[in-house]
Amino acid sequence: MKRLHVNLNVNDLGQSVNFYTALFNEVPTVQKNDYAKWMLEDPRVNFSISLSQKKTAGIEHLGIQAENEQELNQLYLNMDKAEGQVREEGDTVCCYAKSHKSWIHDPQGVEWEMFHTYGESDVNKIATTACCDDNCCVEE
Repeated sequence: MKRLHVNLNVNDLGQSVNFYTALFNEVPTVQKNDYAKWMLEDPRVNFSISLSQKKTAGIEHLGIQAENEQELNQLYLNMDKAEGQVREEGDTVCCYAKSHKSWIHDPQGVEWEMFHTYGESDVNKIATTACCDDNCCVEE
């Protein structure tokens, strides 16, 4: 079953972690000095926040997280039907996770990420790979 993904830029990570921990009544699944993520089951969402260094606080991007490669392939077919320009990122490390992903913008310019995460990483980003954004992917 797929999971909605929401990533927000925030100005104060600690304050935002406290807010969303109370709002969701759950502690973050991942928490770093510049990033936090909640893998919620109800509602089924991968909700993450990144410390904003360059951008205005608010929605960074939306996405759909596939549980397996078969679901990811279906998402890629759906992206093709949407007739937008697809940016294939492939295998990468971003936001402390190893993933395979591609991106597309909706008609309003909102960026959508379609991805499958297959492992964790001790670093936020590997410099040789592209990434979701420059905020969550500052090299350690």
